[in-house]
Amino acid sequence: MATAIIDGKKQDRVVSSKDRSLMATPFYPPPAPAPPSGPASKIAVVGEQFCAPYTVDLTVTEKAISLTDGDYVVTDVNGNILFKVKGKFLSLRDRRILLDAVGNPLLSMQQKIQFKRLEELIDAVVLQMISMHRRWQVYKGDSSNSADLLFSVKKSSLLQFKTELDVFVASNTAESHCDFKVKGSFHERSCLIYLGDSTNVIARMHREYTVKNIVLGKDAFGITIYPNVDYAFVVALIVILDEINEDRHD
Repeated sequence: MATAIIDGKKQDRVVSSKDRSLMATPFYPPPAPAPPSGPASKIAVVGEQFCAPYTVDLTVTEKAISLTDGDYVVTDVNGNILFKVKGKFLSLRDRRILLDAVGNPLLSMQQKIQFKRLEELIDAVVLQMISMHRRWQVYKGDSSNSADLLFSVKKSSLLQFKTELDVFVASNTAESHCDFKVKGSFHERSCLIYLGDSTNVIARMHREYTVKNIVLGKDAFGITIYPNVDYAFVVALIVILDEINEDRHD
């Protein structure tokens, strides 16, 4: 027996077993989508000091006017500069240096093969074949010594409608399987970074459109790096992806 109040008057009614079950079971709204959890253990390619236990959002902005191609500034959500990327002027190889906020070199990125003059003399098919064999190699600091190699990046296949890159850490000399994969859209300037050939996303990038950047002719990219993932490593991959896309555009 239960007592209910209807129109200000108490009324007794019989409560069935079904009613008791409903009354005993609380109702909760559906939970909010869980944020990306990231890998359980740290993925450190450049260094563990760049593996935050939370999601990191960064912005990579390419300078509109520079004596050298490939100059970028990397900032956090508060506008603080974390990294800068400088290109080497008149270098025999395409070379980029990733610097920390105070100018110390963290990484050196360079193409293994450079055929700019030859490319002007050969047809588009051969050009694609040469482009396929280009490889970006990334070293510690300002080094280009093989002992300081951290990882390398190359295209996954010869003909691509969307940019797809394979990433190999230095210890993976066999290269039978990639350690990371970058899948991007050249036209949309977006990409996802995966752990190996799996479906596990560790970071994502998208192009940012602002009035200021459009007026100044700058390219800006927003990057979301999942917890426990080396964000310096991800920044280097985004810079290399942008350089490869620029070569494709040219």
